[in-house]
Amino acid sequence: MTTPVPYDPVVQTALEQYLADRPPLTAATIAEARQFNLANQPAVDLREGAVEASEHVAPGPPGAPDVPLTVYRPAGHRGPGPGLYYVHGGGMVLGNRRSGINPVLDWVVGLGAVVVSVDYRLAPECPHPGPVEDCYAGLVWTAGHAAALGVDADRLAIVGVSAGGGLAAATAIVARDRGGPRLKAQMLICPMLDDRNNSVSSRQYANSGNWNGRNNEVGWTALLGDRRGAQDVPPAAAPARLEDFHGLPPAFIDAGSAEVFRDEVVQYASSLWAAGVQAELHIWGGGCHGFFNVAPDAPLSVQSFAAQKGWLERVFAQ
Repeated sequence: MTTPVPYDPVVQTALEQYLADRPPLTAATIAEARQFNLANQPAVDLREGAVEASEHVAPGPPGAPDVPLTVYRPAGHRGPGPGLYYVHGGGMVLGNRRSGINPVLDWVVGLGAVVVSVDYRLAPECPHPGPVEDCYAGLVWTAGHAAALGVDADRLAIVGVSAGGGLAAATAIVARDRGGPRLKAQMLICPMLDDRNNSVSSRQYANSGNWNGRNNEVGWTALLGDRRGAQDVPPAAAPARLEDFHGLPPAFIDAGSAEVFRDEVVQYASSLWAAGVQAELHIWGGGCHGFFNVAPDAPLSVQSFAAQKGWLERVFAQ
């Protein structure tokens, strides 16, 4: 038996409100959950004109559609400045390139960064390897168009949240293995890394929280089908399966102490350290999954945003 770590009181209050009218996620309700998310997705905040947005497409993987991208730049930006390639969350089955983008746009204003947000295809309609191949195709396009976008190609980092964090980690692995774009860093925020769903934290939060063990099974099964949990799942699908972590970019990794992904996040950071890769790990006490979105004004969230920005400032200054 395991006892869940309690939620931070401010986060818990916001989490209860967050879950009050949200439909449950099952294999049968993915379409309903997508409609709910889309209807409740905040408008993109371009900071009263301080941020400019433009739409682009990257050539898709062989035999696949082109990959939509949205580029956000400081108004009047000419560059070169740092670049952030952003991969949205949604458990592999939800979301789009505007999901969760507003906090990221703080870095456009605060860091002078150019953000490129990718719209990868979702499971189960597009199982592995479609989503990661879309992400990689968008990264290749971004690196190839760095000068035109005002991006310093030597300061290009990948950022992902939740499922997007897992896909960001996987994209970094694919880029390393294929000799693709060289990433300055990877920021993995509460990343979805391990299809086996068998850690202590996955059992602690099997049935509670805004993303729990049952949701995790839905997302991974949508991506992998009957292969979920099998021995032959590749790291490009589930980065926790990776055996050789050498040569990956420096990482910022964080999660809440009261969420399903906590233990796989800690293990991933340990594996990077074992391979001599620089990694900064934060486990935020009492944070649920994505607590910074659930309770953006909570002190815990404010601290986590400051840590993320501070790390990016240090990385881009090196």
